[in-house]
Amino acid sequence: MSTTMNNKELEKKVTQFTLELAYKKGYVCSVDVLIKLGYITEGDYQDWRFGKIPYFEKACQGNLHKLSAVNRFIRKYSEEWNFEKSWTAYYQWGRGPKKRLIFSKSRDQQIETLYATHFLDKKRISDLKTLLDYRAIATTT
Repeated sequence: MSTTMNNKELEKKVTQFTLELAYKKGYVCSVDVLIKLGYITEGDYQDWRFGKIPYFEKACQGNLHKLSAVNRFIRKYSEEWNFEKSWTAYYQWGRGPKKRLIFSKSRDQQIETLYATHFLDKKRISDLKTLLDYRAIATTT
């Protein structure tokens, strides 16, 4: 996916991916949307999680204005659809001490919070749990 789309196109894609992710997982987070948009590769995301990249935005394609717009659109639609905010800590994967990962070079708390906030679709989470329970019952009978 191109990282050179205008804001109207970007908003449309973010809306689409926000709905897709909420349906599939029951929640939406910036990291998943940015991966789907092609702003960061799965490999670069994993390198950041393993501490090989100092901060998340360094691994992202596109400028900070576009990354900020993605977060703004996710928040806008998640609030519109009454998703519940849930701050989530991101810790380094792998061996050794599990240090908390950072998203931005500036370490600005507001920016860090935007990236770390997941938006939960409580109804969809309930539906997904019911589906998993049903599948578990179906495989044991």
